[in-house]
Amino acid sequence: MATLTELFARADGTGFLPQLGGMARPNGVVIVSERYWAFAGTDGSVREGTMFQPPEVLNRLPLARGLVRLAASLGPLFRRSGVARPRERWLLLAAVVAPAGLAFLPGPWSTILGGVVVAGLLLTILRGRTLRLHGAEHRAIAACEERSLAATWEGTAKPTRFSPRCGTNFAALALPVTLLADRTPLPVAFWTPFAVLVMSLAATMEIWRMVQSRGWRALLLPGLALQRLTTREPQLDDTRIALRAVASVLERELA
Repeated sequence: MATLTELFARADGTGFLPQLGGMARPNGVVIVSERYWAFAGTDGSVREGTMFQPPEVLNRLPLARGLVRLAASLGPLFRRSGVARPRERWLLLAAVVAPAGLAFLPGPWSTILGGVVVAGLLLTILRGRTLRLHGAEHRAIAACEERSLAATWEGTAKPTRFSPRCGTNFAALALPVTLLADRTPLPVAFWTPFAVLVMSLAATMEIWRMVQSRGWRALLLPGLALQRLTTREPQLDDTRIALRAVASVLERELA
C-alpha cells in the first residue's frame, strides 16, 4: 500500500505523464499507454504486457494510421496472453468479420443474424460490474490527467466518470459515418459490406484525431450523453481497481 501511495504521489508531482486510455471488463479494468498495458482484476490480480508498435511509416499514412491504431488498441483483448477468454475472442472476431459474411445471406436473415451478433457482443461486454468499472476507468484516467491520483485513491477526490476519449464517443461518430458510407455505391457488391466497414472505421479514426487535437468537442456531445447509459457512478473499490492498473502502467513509464 505504501509503495502504491508513493508512486501516486510521485506521479502527481511529475510534469509530464503519458496519455492513458483503457477499457472496462466484467472482471476488471484495462489501462494502456502507447507502450504498455495492464489489467487489474476484481480478484486483486494484475496482468501486464507491452503494446504493439506499428512501423512508423504506417503512422504517417492517412486512413491506414487510424486502422493500425485501432487494431493496436485491441491488442490486450486478442493476444493469447491478453485479458479476453478464447470464447470471447471468437465472439469479438465474429463481430468484426460479420459484415463481410452476412453479404452472402438474403436481406431478412442478414438483419436477424446481424442483430444476434450485436446482442451477443453487448451481453458479453456489459455483463457483471462493467458499467461501474467503466466509470472507474474514466475516473482513474482523469485523476492521472488532473494529478490527483493520491487523493482519488484515498477517496477525497472524485474526478469525472465521463471521458472525451471513450470508445462510446467513437461509436457515436462511427454511426453517421457508416450510414453515409453505406449510401456510397461500390463496383462489386460482394465486397460492399467489408469495404463499408473498413472505410467507415478509417474515416472515423481521422475525424477522431481531428476532434481530439483541435478541440472540436461539440462533435463529442452525443457520445458524452451516451456515457450516461454506458457508465455508472463507481464505488471507491471500483476506482481502486482501475487505479491499480494505472499504477502498473505508470511504474513502467516512469522507470
